[in-house]
Amino acid sequence: MVDIRQRVEEDRGLLKRIQLLIPGFSGYRKREDLRQADSILRIQVADRLKLARSRMEEVRQALTDNYQVKALEPLGRAIFEAQELEGMIRHAEQGYSGFSPAIRVEESELNILYNYDLQLLDGIGALGGQVEQLAGATDQAMPLARNLSTSLQALRTAFKRRMAYITNTEAP
Repeated sequence: MVDIRQRVEEDRGLLKRIQLLIPGFSGYRKREDLRQADSILRIQVADRLKLARSRMEEVRQALTDNYQVKALEPLGRAIFEAQELEGMIRHAEQGYSGFSPAIRVEESELNILYNYDLQLLDGIGALGGQVEQLAGATDQAMPLARNLSTSLQALRTAFKRRMAYITNTEAP
């Protein structure tokens, strides 16, 4: 996966490159670009979680068609948890880096937020693998469906750590 921070840097137009030369403004420009990269990454994380949730819904239909009704309740719970987490991620706080903010979010802090979001993306990739295991399950559907909720709880915990960091209630 391409590091979005690098892509945002490479895509700076003339105006942004001029801003980097202005004393006092260059730090703002760099922080603003990092914030934008984190925002793009968070949207990707939410979109991938939405795709995983859609696949869960397809698997739920297949389980229903195959009369594996015991797995439907834990899978339904996982679908609900995924939908809720997707909304939380999509609308999460981002490290505001305004020119003269009351609380300044530095580059290193924005990079930490970006890394939190990368970890979430990795976790969602693993979740997608679990959904595919469930899709191919015949007799193990119930424990595999329960594992989805466990994985989603781990993602929620990781997301809460991110939020605690941005609100200054947790160290990196």
